[in-house]
Amino acid sequence: MSLEQLPMLQQLMLVLAAMVLFTSFVLLEQARLLAAIHAFAWQGVLVALVTAIVASSSEHLHLFFSAALTLGLKALLIPWMLHRLVCRLELDRHREPLRRPALVIMAALALVIFSYWTVAPMVQQELLFTRNIVAVSLAVVLIGLLMMVIRAQAVAQVLGFMSMENGLFLAAVSATGGMPLVVELGVAFDVLVAMVLFGVFFFQIRESIDSLDVDRMNRLTEHVEEKL
Repeated sequence: MSLEQLPMLQQLMLVLAAMVLFTSFVLLEQARLLAAIHAFAWQGVLVALVTAIVASSSEHLHLFFSAALTLGLKALLIPWMLHRLVCRLELDRHREPLRRPALVIMAALALVIFSYWTVAPMVQQELLFTRNIVAVSLAVVLIGLLMMVIRAQAVAQVLGFMSMENGLFLAAVSATGGMPLVVELGVAFDVLVAMVLFGVFFFQIRESIDSLDVDRMNRLTEHVEEKL
């Protein structure tokens, strides 16, 4: 079965999933934190649209609530909290260009290829939609992990972590037809609590060492260890 033979809703979901993957590349490449937060908000909108399409094509009506929850939490509330946090920490004009952008983008592309290579033997040929959606979701997770590794700014690392969660949620909703409502509410609550804790820790760290640069914190730790 080719992609053209898939039902229209499944083709639309694959297009939206590809756009989610594109926003992961935008997040990875962005130098400004505010622009990265806006890209994360659009990623949340796309994940919510995928959830709504799954709800309209299945009998799981609770997925409409999940779509609204995803839209409100990942496209509105969390980006608003991050935007306010960045402004209060006076990081709204902060820029962190990639040190080797070409190498980083090539690494991200390699992760996408690796995701498709990993997923290929997991499903049969007739499950073309599942294979593609799981591969894209895995690529979003890996690119989020790459963002956490290469970024020195703690807020950017949180964005990478949240992007990883979007990839996991995309796979759970699209490939399995949705999780039970109780599980989705638990995950949403955990994400919200994690965001609040991140904000508290950021203010504490900023007051202690006047920076959220992870490299600077590592150098400070090494300096303290040398004195001890």
